[in-house]
Amino acid sequence: MSIVLNRNLVVAVVSVLLAMLTIQSGASIAKQLFPLIGPEGTTALRLGFSALVLWLVFRPWRSLPANRRDWNAIVTYGLCLGGMNILFYLAIARIPLGIGVALEFTGPLAVALFLSRRKRDLIWVACAVAGILLLLPDMRGTDALDPIGVVLALGAGACWAGYILFGKRTNAQASGGITVALGMTVAAAFLVPIGAVSQGMALLSWQVLPLGLLVGILSSALPYTLEMVALRNMTSQNFSVFMSMEPAIAALAGFVILAELLTLWQWLAIGLVILASLGSSISSKPD
Repeated sequence: MSIVLNRNLVVAVVSVLLAMLTIQSGASIAKQLFPLIGPEGTTALRLGFSALVLWLVFRPWRSLPANRRDWNAIVTYGLCLGGMNILFYLAIARIPLGIGVALEFTGPLAVALFLSRRKRDLIWVACAVAGILLLLPDMRGTDALDPIGVVLALGAGACWAGYILFGKRTNAQASGGITVALGMTVAAAFLVPIGAVSQGMALLSWQVLPLGLLVGILSSALPYTLEMVALRNMTSQNFSVFMSMEPAIAALAGFVILAELLTLWQWLAIGLVILASLGSSISSKPD
């Protein structure tokens, strides 16, 4: 029995680590597309290909929402998903990937902390606030972060918070895979036309399309599937603990793939955000 449990735990850990690696590798590749088709075009390709792959995998037409209320929840969830994607890509076009992920991470962190009633969680709030303050642009510095990029990353975090809250509502109505497929379709319906108008025929270039498909698979289709495998084999609390490492993985992906160097203070800020996320996950009630 213990051997089976250990095997399941190993599968879960490997799945969640691979999910984080694929997401951040996909974001690094996406950033390389920005000079060719901009963040808007890259978002259009990611969402379009992701929606197509998810429809083929989960076949959501077999279990569509039954009433208007359910559709409203799906549409809101999809809009949050789309906003999270476009704002994040616009942000990392201006600031390093690791910093963008750390700032975006404040969204789910805020949800976890606001839903908590423990006074000790104020410690994690302080850690998160300290991390954000360290990342705020110093306009006097020559290597200061772009303030617009910081605001966009925080906006992506707000959308991520909405994605979590409305995702819980939609998961009560359909399976996780069907929810993601429908939400991704809503996001694609709104943002693919914007990318097409913005970039035109450049989106159909054979130089761009294979990379767009790769970004869609690495950034959405594959990690979402891996995360579902992980959640079947570990508690939500343990899953959250592992996901707390994502800003660090993003910073490493930015360094390895994009040669993005961070200062000591920026690494410290990312560490504080990770500590806040880790602490809130550990102190939350187990499943």
